[in-house]
Amino acid sequence: MDLVVIGLGYVGLPLVREACRAGLRVGGLDRDARVVAGLEAGRSHIDDVSDAEVAEMLAAGFVPTADESVLSGARTVVICVPTPLSSEGGPDLAAVRGASDTVARHLGAGTLVVLESTTYPGTTEEVVRPILETFGLVAGTDFHLAFSPERIDPGNPVYGVRNTPKIVGGLTPACASAAAAFYGKFVERVVQAKGTREAEMAKLLENTYRHVNIALVNEMAVFCHELGIDLWDAIDCAATKPFGFQAFRPGPGVGGHCIPIDPNYLSYKVRSLGYPFRFVELAQEINDRMPRYVAERAQQLLNREGRALKGAKVLLLGVTYKADIADERESPARPVARRLARLGADLSFHDPFVSDWTVEGAGVRNAGPDLRAALADADLAIVLADHAEYDADVLAAHARLLFDTRGRTRALARETVELL
Repeated sequence: MDLVVIGLGYVGLPLVREACRAGLRVGGLDRDARVVAGLEAGRSHIDDVSDAEVAEMLAAGFVPTADESVLSGARTVVICVPTPLSSEGGPDLAAVRGASDTVARHLGAGTLVVLESTTYPGTTEEVVRPILETFGLVAGTDFHLAFSPERIDPGNPVYGVRNTPKIVGGLTPACASAAAAFYGKFVERVVQAKGTREAEMAKLLENTYRHVNIALVNEMAVFCHELGIDLWDAIDCAATKPFGFQAFRPGPGVGGHCIPIDPNYLSYKVRSLGYPFRFVELAQEINDRMPRYVAERAQQLLNREGRALKGAKVLLLGVTYKADIADERESPARPVARRLARLGADLSFHDPFVSDWTVEGAGVRNAGPDLRAALADADLAIVLADHAEYDADVLAAHARLLFDTRGRTRALARETVELL
């Protein structure tokens, strides 16, 4: 194989697609037999790769498998496995270590190994390198080792693997050159970092920047509501400045694998030096409390209308973590629902991308495909994900009471509509 990708999820599968399009012979290794079987049958399990694209990949020679022997003789191996948080709040590197062990058993001289999984600075050198060197080959001498942060934005119709600049940081200059040459086959622009630690830090810097700025506007949303200020309008006005400002908008919390997770890796590393990383920890605290705030506002809205939250029919609109995708990872809809359920609300949900949804092991009733009927039946509807299907006029016209946490209806002035 020219390339074997370990981990065929939201990061690995788009990478496979672009490599196949560039004419590389690609293998994909995943321990989930259902994922492998689905891909072999031409079925995609992620939003950003269609079934038709999987068929094209298979026709180009793509081999999805759970058999690690696919690694034997591979020229390049890219590790794209999950790095969730551990119970201690640091990164859980079990999957990275496991993938590295697997690669080490099949590693040959001259192979390029790249880690793409997000983690704390030092992981490539301190964790992956020693494992790969288990059988005597030396990184930087016998094989190339690099880190290249994934920059996948699920559902983004403009930027994908090919046209998003690719950062690579090598253990040595030769490692960096090998990684840059590899990605240059199917990525338009490759940027070389000084080393693996700088490349690892770049990824965490990107996501910490977003995390902190989202927390800023989320906190502003709380006190702007108390002051009677339309924060959405203030943000739109500020965004007209052509320099020195980037618009971030509030919401019910943060979701996905990156924003609520990745900054904690950096905080974990900083704490190991004996320092608190106050910015990240405060941002995490603010964003984590937004679901509770949404539930409290929902309760206040119903009280204003002379209704108790207990027993009220509350419709949650959109349970994915962002618009127009089926990805539920770390969605703030789940803690919102958990809080509302504990307060006695009669919950249902509507989402064009999700048919079944559970919270704390209990299924939440699907309100059905008829959005207008679902809105009319609910005492309160809460917009949690701003799917394109949620037309502002339809929401305002058919909901008895609407709480919009995503600003879809911000251009409307209706007494029955309230923004976050």
